[in-house]
Amino acid sequence: MNGAEPRLRTVPRSELEERIEALGPWFHNMNLAGVWTAPDHFLGDYPAAKFKRFAPHLPEDLSGKSVLDIGCNAGFYAIEMKRRGATRVLGIDSDERYLAQARLASETLGFDDIEFARLDVYDVGAIGERFDFVVFMGVLYHLRHPLLALDLIREHVANDLLLFQSMQRGSKHVLPLEPDYKFEESDIFFETGFPKLHFIEHQYSHDWTNWWVPNRACTEAMLRSAGFAIEKQIEEEVYLCRAGERPFAKYGPAAVYPVKGAPE
Repeated sequence: MNGAEPRLRTVPRSELEERIEALGPWFHNMNLAGVWTAPDHFLGDYPAAKFKRFAPHLPEDLSGKSVLDIGCNAGFYAIEMKRRGATRVLGIDSDERYLAQARLASETLGFDDIEFARLDVYDVGAIGERFDFVVFMGVLYHLRHPLLALDLIREHVANDLLLFQSMQRGSKHVLPLEPDYKFEESDIFFETGFPKLHFIEHQYSHDWTNWWVPNRACTEAMLRSAGFAIEKQIEEEVYLCRAGERPFAKYGPAAVYPVKGAPE
């Protein structure tokens, strides 16, 4: 692997612990110079344990490549892409606290050349740039308008690869579908393997930001509909995709959305 060598930054442990605590709670449980950011995380060593299961399927050498991490949280994936030698890594998030966590984590681990900016996924067009590798992990189900987000990513920033993950619920069966059905056909909608996007009106897992949760068939259908060809499902709920042709593209762009300005 031709990864970037970190320039470890010496921070007194007590000061580092105070800074980590001040920015809590953390969803990314990361080891920063011997201090874990979320030692009581309900998923344990997350997201590192999950990443290890699908990391071998990702490009080992990202030298000369640009990476956009959408909904970067505390920067775990942005840092991992930099470890693989990516020339430019930009992480965006709408939460300033997560961005502060990401800056602290990347600086402590010696990757202080990663860029972080406050920007909503719906405004990715403001970046004005396409990236070789887009990371969109664990964000879709937190969005009020998930398909719009995928459309905007494909329209404005995805140049080649997409690493995607969404929580899934419901059937894991994918029902083979016809390209069209007569209006009188209704039984198909009762099939568990039909693409379904479950709406959560109140809360799920004590989190009011969990809005839409797809089943597996819906996840894959939404990716294809937005113009992403699924190369491989590399782990449970995780897909490696490539930007391709969008269905019905001849009728015009899927998403035309006004941008609010450049990222901060």
